[in-house]
Order: sequence, then structure tokens, then C-alpha cells
Amino acid sequence: MLGWPKLIRYVEHGQLAIDTNLAENAIRPFALGRHNWLFADTVKGAMESASLYSLVQTARANELEPYAYLRRLFDQLPAATCVADFEAEALLPWTITRDN
Repeated sequence: MLGWPKLIRYVEHGQLAIDTNLAENAIRPFALGRHNWLFADTVKGAMESASLYSLVQTARANELEPYAYLRRLFDQLPAATCVADFEAEALLPWTITRDN
């Protein structure tokens, strides 16, 4: 059986979920709104929208309030003149605690 090792992977690694309900519930609002986003003016605009949606959902997955996270991110990013000016890892949602 080719698929059996993949099927039982969650048993071997206790931190893995048996289903994808959390991921499916996280993307449901975007799947429901798909019709509204069909008409992005450009490919770049659609890609930027996808990046923003990804940031919001990643912040939520890390128990951050998305608006507060994006405000912090957009306040700190303009101060950098190049990538070396800031520690990008420090701005990722999973590195920020809710108290920061």
C-alpha cells in the first residue's frame, strides 16, 4: 500500500492533527469570497492580496490580533533602508508574543 505510511504519519508524530479542519476553517472566508476577488486588475495585485491574506491568517494562527500585528509590521518596515537594517525574523508572527 503506497499511501499507508502517509496515512499513519499522525500516529508516529503526536503533534500532528488527524485532520485538516483547522486549516480548512482558516481559509473558509477566502474561499467564500473568491468570487469577489476574481477581478484583480493585475497579476501583481492578486499576488499582493494573497501575501496580505497569508500574513493575516498566520497572525491568527499564532494567536495575534491581525490588525495590531499589521500595524506593528507596517510601522517598523519603513524605517529599514535595506534588509540588513532590521532582523526580519523578529517581525514574523510566531516570534512575537501577545504581550509585545
